[in-house]
Amino acid sequence: MKVAIAQPTYLPWLGYFDLIDQVDTFVLLDTVQFDRQSWQQRNRIKGPSGLQWLSVPVVFRGRHDQKIKDVEIREAEFWRRHLRAVEVNYRRAPFFDIYFPQLSAILQAFPAGARLADLNLRLLRWLAEVLGVHTPLLSASSLQMQGKRTKLLANICLTLGAGQYVSPIGSAAYLLEELELLTDYGLDVVFQNYTHPEYQQLFPPFVAYSSTLDLIFNEGDRSMEIIRSGRGLPLSPELVTSKLAQAKEA
Repeated sequence: MKVAIAQPTYLPWLGYFDLIDQVDTFVLLDTVQFDRQSWQQRNRIKGPSGLQWLSVPVVFRGRHDQKIKDVEIREAEFWRRHLRAVEVNYRRAPFFDIYFPQLSAILQAFPAGARLADLNLRLLRWLAEVLGVHTPLLSASSLQMQGKRTKLLANICLTLGAGQYVSPIGSAAYLLEELELLTDYGLDVVFQNYTHPEYQQLFPPFVAYSSTLDLIFNEGDRSMEIIRSGRGLPLSPELVTSKLAQAKEA
């Protein structure tokens, strides 16, 4: 059984769904500390001038050590700005009329005081449904696991009966230092290998690393085929270690 674990992201990029698609269970790590102005609360869409941010306002003052699962949305109608930005930039996209009403209904269901993690989970499940990805999404808070960093990941994998842990490449720096915490339990560890594909996009030239919204508005039913086209063979810890060493020397 393959498991991947990542923090819940707001309207994430294509690689996030590639990771979800290649495992048997995907765990949203909502029990770690919230990072302000991170992907947890914001992402980017494509406009005529390039990428622009959509940020969910959250309650942060006096709550600097709060966990992701406890973060609350601060403004009752933040969705008005987000939906207006999406409409302005994508109303001429081929599949805008199909997906925009669905996005609108979800965002409007999360007022001030609602939890950011719940919003992200709802959006992730919607996007996964649109893409045809059927991997179960679990919140780490529902598993009630103990531990920090890699030890927490190991405990989650063991609880789920995982044989392989597929890690986002962005976690390699710290995970490689603590790799034995996973391998000592018999877990095979590999890293995601993803190259961002190009697709039909408004306002050329093509710009990568936008929210997956950009893909579904422009490509519709072809979206998951396009996401999978960027997938390479998983990278071993040894190969990632070598690549990181080469990057330092360059």
